[in-house]
Amino acid sequence: MEKLITFAVPCYNSAAYMDHCIETLLAAGEEAEIILVDDGSTKDETPQKCDEWAQRYPDIIRAIHQENGGHGEGVNQGIRHARGLYYKVVDSDDWLDTDALAKVMERLRQFAKMPAPVDMVIANYVYEHVEDNTQKVVRYKNVFPTERILSWNEIHNFRTSQYLLMHSVIYRTQLLRECGLELPKHTFYVDNIFVYQPLPFVKTMYYMNVDLYRYFIGRADQSVNESVMAGRIDQQVRVTKIMIEAHDVLAIKDSQPKLGRYMLSYLSMMMTISSIFAIIANTPQSLGMRTELWELLRQKDPALYRRCRYRVTNLGTNIPGYQGRKLSVKLYRLVRKIYKFN
Repeated sequence: MEKLITFAVPCYNSAAYMDHCIETLLAAGEEAEIILVDDGSTKDETPQKCDEWAQRYPDIIRAIHQENGGHGEGVNQGIRHARGLYYKVVDSDDWLDTDALAKVMERLRQFAKMPAPVDMVIANYVYEHVEDNTQKVVRYKNVFPTERILSWNEIHNFRTSQYLLMHSVIYRTQLLRECGLELPKHTFYVDNIFVYQPLPFVKTMYYMNVDLYRYFIGRADQSVNESVMAGRIDQQVRVTKIMIEAHDVLAIKDSQPKLGRYMLSYLSMMMTISSIFAIIANTPQSLGMRTELWELLRQKDPALYRRCRYRVTNLGTNIPGYQGRKLSVKLYRLVRKIYKFN
């Protein structure tokens, strides 16, 4: 039976917190399916919990067990097996607001009746900061007209802190299949590919000004922790290289100026992040990766290289030598403190 939406929940040694996530998703009822993807968990009861939840709610929950392939392969498995018209990834340590979810489900029911359902639904997300018990809501009401179907040529400008993240998007499932999305295995930060590579295939969107996704942040072992990111700079660079190769951004900008402008800004931001964490890692290997990444972009598209290299967000990373690298890290940490994004 086709469902209205598929929630894919990649689970890796997440027995301590996955129950809360699943309980909030169950509020969507039998119109939803929940695919729990156990990513080769061995350190706790995650595999058993996945099976127990599937046995308790056989019409809603399915458990898939795979050899460890990383978060991206969990997302891939969800796309392969999804029976929902729409598809959303929810990390097992995060959760959805049930009141907002009810509003989203009502809207999806309306889209399901249309000859051509909307391609992408956008909603707000909330940073739940564990270290100081504070919240920060990321909204898009200045970017997208609210509560109506729109195209890329109707959007407004994104702020620096306002990129679309995996937390904020719901895709039409078939669109993800048709655009050939396949996230790399054993790689962190693939959510950036997820919210970048499909965008030129999105023709219609709908923004709901509701705080749907709750993004739990602040654990020392999280992938967005600064020291963890520096230690995984090779994976950050790998993701950015895939994004460079995914599209001809300047050609998109010529045909769809507002979409192209956004994608250029996002790619430039990824180049900045990769550069900053290569500097923070501060090894010959990491600094070499940084140089190689910029050279790849320059060889692929010199014009795109110049547009990314000399954007305001990359000015600090352009200053040569030790002092330039030190300044760029200081600027990054200042921005992080202001926007509290990890």
